[in-house]
Amino acid sequence: LVSTTVVEVGVNVPNATLMIIENAERFGLSQLHQLRGRVGRGAEESFCVLFSENGGAKERLKILVESNDGFKVSERDLELRGPGDFFGTRQHGAMEFKLADLTLDRKVFEQVLAAEKEILSADPELRLPEHRLLREEVVEKFAKMGQNQIVFN
Repeated sequence: LVSTTVVEVGVNVPNATLMIIENAERFGLSQLHQLRGRVGRGAEESFCVLFSENGGAKERLKILVESNDGFKVSERDLELRGPGDFFGTRQHGAMEFKLADLTLDRKVFEQVLAAEKEILSADPELRLPEHRLLREEVVEKFAKMGQNQIVFN
């Protein structure tokens, strides 16, 4: 079977024992982890071979050799490549937060998420006077992205 990355999302060939990924440096570690999970589903020993033309990618790809834990792999991928954009199209790279680092300040982000849930459960449309500035900021951010409809729930 020769395939593009469509194999990642559901091709199931239990007897597949070898996967070769060319230009592995072009993929995120999480995606490579998902890809390698497509082999070794049967009883036979299996291998996933990563080829890279970029010598600098060796250390990053070594993470896959050292762990089969998808959570650890994705966490390292996030640390190394960055999360990209929440409101945009970049799939990796540093975030544009001015005061926080997504990987180092995880507890702060968890607190923000909890506060967001609390605010939206009490005021789903952000209509209360104390949420006026928050609503304006959200509406402005989406307007810059060309979004003209926002669903808060």
